[in-house]
Amino acid sequence: MKLLRAYVAVVDRMNYGLGRVVMFGIFALMGVLMWSTISKVFFNPSLWTLEMAQFVMVAYFVLGGPYAVQMGSHVRMDLIYGALKPRRKAMLDAATVFILIVYLGILLWGGIDSTRYSFQYGGERSSSAWRPYLWPIKVTICLGIFLMLLQALSELAKDILFLRTGHPLRHQNEEQGDAL
Repeated sequence: MKLLRAYVAVVDRMNYGLGRVVMFGIFALMGVLMWSTISKVFFNPSLWTLEMAQFVMVAYFVLGGPYAVQMGSHVRMDLIYGALKPRRKAMLDAATVFILIVYLGILLWGGIDSTRYSFQYGGERSSSAWRPYLWPIKVTICLGIFLMLLQALSELAKDILFLRTGHPLRHQNEEQGDAL
């Protein structure tokens, strides 16, 4: 039990800190899009802005995902789930997190294979006019998937600990007062 609690504490602290930093990535995205607009109106349009905006958005999404899971911010169908007692919710969450873990494992495997390909043959480049190397965003995606996998395992550990001890470790919902 101590090992599970230590794992949850370390992973949650790491993903919480990263999530709080990454949330400011929206300003980087706004800056790129603003420069794109300004350069199209007043100067020659920049070739790099569309792809850079896509790269920033992908990084924002995949690196912020573990934080969103930790905070319980993802959309959930509450038709049945909302009526369940906290113990039943934990059992359902523990069962469904296995699907997420399998999915993330397959996604990470494919991501690593794609990233490895990007490093071969002098580096894979985009087919756009700007032609940036693709390995930086692929490494970022793999890192985000890995962190999401760690957070999914942390959520599973929280469910197991709640089922064994009766004390919730998840982020508390202010309105309902029960474990998410």
